Amino acid sequence: MTSLRNGHLDDKILAALRSRSREIRADILRSITEAGSGHTGGSLGLADLFTTLYFHVLKHRPEDPSWADRDRLILSIGHVAPVLYTTLAHAGYFPREELLTLRKFGSRLQGHPGRDHGLPGLELSAGSLGQGLSVAVGMAISAKMDIAAWRVYSVHGDGEMQEGSIWEAAMSGGSL
Repeated sequence: MTSLRNGHLDDKILAALRSRSREIRADILRSITEAGSGHTGGSLGLADLFTTLYFHVLKHRPEDPSWADRDRLILSIGHVAPVLYTTLAHAGYFPREELLTLRKFGSRLQGHPGRDHGLPGLELSAGSLGQGLSVAVGMAISAKMDIAAWRVYSVHGDGEMQEGSIWEAAMSGGSL
């Protein structure tokens, strides 16, 4: 991770992150337009977050996506898959050209991320709202038990915050 200066990102790093985020947004729009469907709002709105995570915060290795010491990112809101796919492509997990196969028959880039599609960098098959936090808490418990240094990050949507499993996981995770 790059160091912070006075609690703020260095101007050069911030400019690079902003530039990358704009590129990611453009590719999100290209892939959704090519697909003819997809959730633009959430994907575009999360571009800055995903850019910051993958290009400044997360410990990860695109060339070794199963690296044991990687940080884990759990995307609970599967319908914003375009932002995850696009960020993974920009990070080097697969070629950016593949983004144009979004939601096409036989593509690894379906409407919701699925680990069974063979796409590197996915930690969870997403789609059932409310499951992500339980998975993230379970991973964090595992890391703690193993005295591992990796961290777990999870991204959730407002709609799933009403799911009982979210609150049960939050209460459980708070006791770690």
